[in-house]
Amino acid sequence: MTEQQLREKLRKIAALFEGAATPGERDAAAAALDRIRKTLAGMGQTERPVEVQFTMPDRWQRRLFTALCRRYGLEPFRYKRQRQTTVMLRAPRSFIAQTLWPEYSQLREALEVYLNEATERIIREEVFGDDDEAGERNE
Repeated sequence: MTEQQLREKLRKIAALFEGAATPGERDAAAAALDRIRKTLAGMGQTERPVEVQFTMPDRWQRRLFTALCRRYGLEPFRYKRQRQTTVMLRAPRSFIAQTLWPEYSQLREALEVYLNEATERIIREEVFGDDDEAGERNE
């Protein structure tokens, strides 16, 4: 997968969650994002926001998650003395479950495939051609 293909896949995933199903609707993606933000604001008035703790072991996963939160106008944070792997968020539970987490999961999966392919390619081309896992031995 090339970087351009990854970017296109990420756009398609975002468009899916924003309600844009065809390329012609990409122009309406900004309006869809506004609708999601308004829906989120409405949920905030009818459903009390909850504080949720997320643990993400990789820096790029945290950066993706926090960027997605900020895209929707949410403020991810960490309390003092919490680990770098922790991201806290206050938002309506239904928004997290129905929109934020599913979109994050799909974006993370697409990035993971791309990063794994790029890592394997670089190791094969620049370090050594055999990038297989270590073999197992019986004592």
